[in-house]
Amino acid sequence: MKWQMPKTLLGLAAIGLAAGASIFAMPQKSDAQGAPVRIAYVDPLSGPMAGIGDTGLKNFQYILEEINAKGGVLGGRKLEIVPYDNKLNAQETIVQVQKAIDDGIRIITQGNGTAFAIAISEFVTKYNERNPGKEVVYLNYAAVDPILTNAKCSYWHFRWDANTEQKMAAITNFLQNRKDVKKMYLINQDYAFGQGVRDLAVKMLKEKRSDIEIVGNELHPLAKVTDFSPYIAKIKASGADSVITGNWGSDMALLVKAAADAGLQVNFFTFYAGGTGGPTAIKQANLSDRVYAVGEGFANIDHKSAHAFEKGLRAKYGVSLFYPRGVNQMRMLAAAINQAKSDDPKKFAAVLHGMKFEVFNGGEGTMRADDHQFIQPLYMASFGPLKAGQEFDEEKTGWGWTIAGKIDAKDTLVPTTCKMNKPS
Repeated sequence: MKWQMPKTLLGLAAIGLAAGASIFAMPQKSDAQGAPVRIAYVDPLSGPMAGIGDTGLKNFQYILEEINAKGGVLGGRKLEIVPYDNKLNAQETIVQVQKAIDDGIRIITQGNGTAFAIAISEFVTKYNERNPGKEVVYLNYAAVDPILTNAKCSYWHFRWDANTEQKMAAITNFLQNRKDVKKMYLINQDYAFGQGVRDLAVKMLKEKRSDIEIVGNELHPLAKVTDFSPYIAKIKASGADSVITGNWGSDMALLVKAAADAGLQVNFFTFYAGGTGGPTAIKQANLSDRVYAVGEGFANIDHKSAHAFEKGLRAKYGVSLFYPRGVNQMRMLAAAINQAKSDDPKKFAAVLHGMKFEVFNGGEGTMRADDHQFIQPLYMASFGPLKAGQEFDEEKTGWGWTIAGKIDAKDTLVPTTCKMNKPS
C-alpha cells in the first residue's frame, strides 16, 4: 500500500503554515555580521536507524568543515549543519521541519525515507506559496522515489541521489553480462521506496533478462523486523542464486546476518549494502565479492582528491563517506550561494536550477532543470578482501569496495513527467 499523508499530518502542516507566516519578521543578523548559513538536517537520530542518521550527520559536518576552511560563503560566512531528530516518523518529520523554520532556518536537508521526503517537499512547496519572500528550500540527498521528480516534483526540491529507476537500470544493465544469474528473489521494505524497487526489478528484468526466473517477491515492514531468518529460509527454499534488495540501515545488515547464520551463499544486488553494519554482516557471512551495490561513488575509486577527503573524514570522525552525493550537494550549495551573492533560497535556487558541477569522484554532473534530478556517473561495486593498491576497508573488516562497472552520466538519463511551476 502506498504511503499517504495522514489527516493528522495534514492538520499539522496547515497549522505550521499558518504559524510560519510571521516567523521571519524576527530580527536576523545581517550578512555583514557574519551569521552562519544554517542547514537543518532532519533524519533519524534515535531508534533502529539512528546509526544511519548519526553517520550521515558526521559526513555533513566534515563536508561543511572543508567548505568553511576554504572561506565558507559570501566572503567568510560559515555553513552550519543543525540536527533535528525525526525518529523515522512521518508526523515527527513535519514537526521538526516546522521547528527548524521557527528557528529561522530556510534550508532543509533530508534523505532517509521516501514517505518523509514527499511530506517535506509538499510542506515546503505549500509554505512557500503562502509566504512569498520567505521561501524555504529542500535539498534531498537520499530519498529516491521517482515520484519526487515526476508527478510530485517541486521547484523547491532538489535531489542529488540517483532515483530508483536510474539505479535499477544500472543493476539490470550489469546483470545482462551475468549469465550465471538464473533465479532471482526480490525482498524489499514495505513502503513507497521498497515497492518501487520491487516493481522496477520485475519490469526491467523482463525487458533485459527475460530468462531470469523470479522465484520470490517479498515485502516486509520498514525497521520492524529483528530476525530475518524466516525470510532467509524462504529464499533458501526457492532455489534462488541471487537477490535484489533496496533494504537499507538495520534492515540490510540484519538480512545479511540472517543469511550468514543460515549458510546462504547467493549474490546480493543492492542499493545500500554499504550502510552502517552492512559491511560487517557481509564479512561475517563470508560473501566475498558476492554483494554488489550501486552508487555515485565508493572509497577505492582512483581519484586523488576523493582519497584525501575520505582519509580526512575517517581520521576525524571514524566513519566512511556514505554520501559522495552529500559532498556534491553542499559544494554546489556553497557555489550557488556565492554566485547568487545571497543566502536567500529564492536567489540561490535559481542558480542551482540547471547548474553543472564537477562531481566528487570526477566527471560532470548536472542538476536537470526539467525536474531537479541530479544527473551524474554511477558505479557498480562488489565487496570483498582488499585488492592490491586499495587503501580503504570498511568497519575494520579488512574488506572493501572494488569497482565492477561504471555508467556514464549520459547513460543514466531517464525521462521525466515533471510539470514544474517556477516562481515568478
